[in-house]
Amino acid sequence: MRHAPIAILQILVLITLNQIGYIFAERLHLPLPGNLVGMLLLLALLASGVVRLSWIESGASLLLGHLAFFFVPIAVGLMAFADVLQRDGLTWLVTLVLAAGVGIWAAGLVTQAFALRARPDESMPAPS
Repeated sequence: MRHAPIAILQILVLITLNQIGYIFAERLHLPLPGNLVGMLLLLALLASGVVRLSWIESGASLLLGHLAFFFVPIAVGLMAFADVLQRDGLTWLVTLVLAAGVGIWAAGLVTQAFALRARPDESMPAPS
């Protein structure tokens, strides 16, 4: 239970960075959503070493562990569009499956490239 205040503080840091992203996107008239700008800001801070992973890791892990709960409001909201889902649902499903497949394939290629770069002496099978 003593880790709870630390995790709460870390989640507050992540929420603050998210809100800063929204402010940047609005004030700078960026063609990006504020939450994406916040994630890019977090990535820049982590990559530059200004923020260490250990400073936010517990809070981020807690959020990731409960990620499924964040999709409940979206799923409930989709019920309002039942007619659209009936009309275009199959098209959406095919698009989502193809997009997920391409994303997984691309992530696999990138992972293999990084693994090969990290250990060039070991031969890895060519991606198919």
